[in-house]
Amino acid sequence: MPEILFIKTSSLGDVIHHMPAVTEARRHVPAARFAWVVEEAFAPLVALHPAIETVIPVASRRWRQTLFAPSTWSQMRTFGRDMRARTYDAVIDTQGLFRSAVIARAARGQRHGYDAASIKERLAAPFYDVRHRVDRSRHAIARNRLLTGLALGYAPEGAIDFGLDRARLSGASDGRHSVLLHATARPEKEWPVENWIALGATLAARGYDLVIPWGSEAERANSEAIAARVPRAQVPERRPLDEVARLIAGARLVVGVDTGLAHLAAALGVPLVAVFVGTEPGLYGPMGAGPITIVGGNSASPAVAEVVAAVEKVAG
Repeated sequence: MPEILFIKTSSLGDVIHHMPAVTEARRHVPAARFAWVVEEAFAPLVALHPAIETVIPVASRRWRQTLFAPSTWSQMRTFGRDMRARTYDAVIDTQGLFRSAVIARAARGQRHGYDAASIKERLAAPFYDVRHRVDRSRHAIARNRLLTGLALGYAPEGAIDFGLDRARLSGASDGRHSVLLHATARPEKEWPVENWIALGATLAARGYDLVIPWGSEAERANSEAIAARVPRAQVPERRPLDEVARLIAGARLVVGVDTGLAHLAAALGVPLVAVFVGTEPGLYGPMGAGPITIVGGNSASPAVAEVVAAVEKVAG
C-alpha cells in the first residue's frame, strides 16, 4: 500500500487550495494512505478531509515566538523523530518555502517539489530529490494539482473537488444566518470597518441575520465595533477551526475579504461575495461549486454599493 506525505503547512487559504489535489490523488491512487503535515491551528480542518488518514501537526509559528526556550527545542526534536518514524513512497511539498522544504528533508522517502524556476523561495529547491516545472502564472489550486500529479504519475483533469461535504458539516443548522469575514492577517487586504458597518446595516434592513467571527483580540474589537452599529448582528465566541467550518457550512451567505475562511466558504459551495483589495484574484481568487462573485482587485477597493449588488447577484 503506497504511503504518501503531503506538506502544506499554512496559511489557511493555502491549505484549502491544496485540498483538491488530495481529492484527485485519492481518485488516481485509491489504495494509498495519505498523511499531511500542517500547522497545528489548521489540523482540525485537514482532519475533515475524508482522504487524509494521518494529520501531523507542526508548531512552527509558535516555535518562532519562543525559539530559545528549552521546551521549544525539545518539541522540535520530537517532531523530527516523528517525521523519520515512517518511510513514504512520495513526500510532496506543495508549499515551496524554505521552512516547508526543511520539513520535507526531515521525512524519509523520495521528496518532490517545484524546481528553481517554479518555486516561491529558490533556496528550497535543492532540498528535493525530484524537482518539477509548474507554471507560476497558474492559480494556486492548479499548481497544487499539477505538482501532485507529476509526483504521482498522472495528469490532473476534471472539476475541482475540495472533498468537503457541506450538508454533513452544516448538520441541523437552519441556514438563516449569514457570515461577514472582515479579518485578515495582512493589512493591505482589509476593507475599512466603516464599509463593513454600512454593508451590515444594509443587509440587516433586508432581513439578514449576521454573524461576525474573529481570530485575535484586535479582530474581536473590530467585530464588536461592527456589531454595535448593525442590527441583527452578533459576535460569537472564538471557536476551533472545525467548528468555524460548520458555522460557515450552515450559512445562507458569506461576504469576506481575501482570507482563508472566505476560501473555505467557496470550498463548501456556500454563496460567496469575495472583497479583494490588495491581492490578485486571478492567482488567489476563491474557487468552488457554489455561486461566487469577486469585487475589487489588487489596489482596487470596491465601494459598498458594488458589494451590495454582488450580494443580490449571488443570493438570487
